[in-house]
Amino acid sequence: MASFSVPSPIVAFNAHFPLKTYPPIKPSNKVPIEVPTLWIHPPRSTSQPTDNLLSADVECLKWQAYLALRNLRNIKLRWDISPEGSIDGSLPNLHVPVSDTPAKSQKLSISDGAEDGELLAVHSIPAWVDAKLGVDSSSDPLEGYRDQAARVESRAWVSLLESVVHAALLISNPTPSYLYSILFPTSAPPVSESLQKLLSPPPSPLTGLCSFIPPSGTRINTPAVLSQYKDAIASLSDRLGTDNWFLGSSEPTPLDALTFAYLHCILHASDSVRIEVTRRVNLVAWEWKVRRLVREGFVL
Repeated sequence: MASFSVPSPIVAFNAHFPLKTYPPIKPSNKVPIEVPTLWIHPPRSTSQPTDNLLSADVECLKWQAYLALRNLRNIKLRWDISPEGSIDGSLPNLHVPVSDTPAKSQKLSISDGAEDGELLAVHSIPAWVDAKLGVDSSSDPLEGYRDQAARVESRAWVSLLESVVHAALLISNPTPSYLYSILFPTSAPPVSESLQKLLSPPPSPLTGLCSFIPPSGTRINTPAVLSQYKDAIASLSDRLGTDNWFLGSSEPTPLDALTFAYLHCILHASDSVRIEVTRRVNLVAWEWKVRRLVREGFVL
């Protein structure tokens, strides 16, 4: 079989673009992680980071409150990492030093990456906190609530916050324009897709009913969602009353962390949802009190 030769004009043209081999880039000196560091979405404003350490994302803020309300202090924060660089593609993650890693990861302490510590997904945070504090939360059948009835009731409040209240919070956020979504794509699902998972029954599609057009989009009944949201906030205010913690608990529970995260985000949302909280003095005062406690748990 005759060999193929490159025509001389092409050889002469390629000679102007020689391939060069560069030496490998050695990794910079790593600074060992010394304290637990929580990876979060950034705060609303980073101009005064010492005064604003609370994430603008309700999921990240929930875990900030969880850590702080369990009396953990001096936890560092990072918000320069995108969700794509975290475990499961979502924040928050907790980066802990080797000395704080779970027992199952002790082999890490003698590996070449010992200075990197261990990165924990969000579902591993409660177990890490228990190990850090030397307690076993699973041994408490009441889960920190005053009685069995309060423990059962807490499930209903969690469901209400993560469905109706979360849906209203999503609706209140300004929707980016079509051009913006093209120029700055994001891995986060569209609001309509998130609402389909939150609302019961799911909203109907914009098209596809009695037509040849395939189903697309979501038809959101905004007044109905906001009406349910108003009832939820009113019930939340009545249930809190003048108690220090929800459901009359003597110490903060995960429900308090979740409630604070939603109240704080609502107080920084649009008027359509914020006014329902601001007109209830006990919710505003409670959020302010818990906000101070949460801020004390974190440093830069």
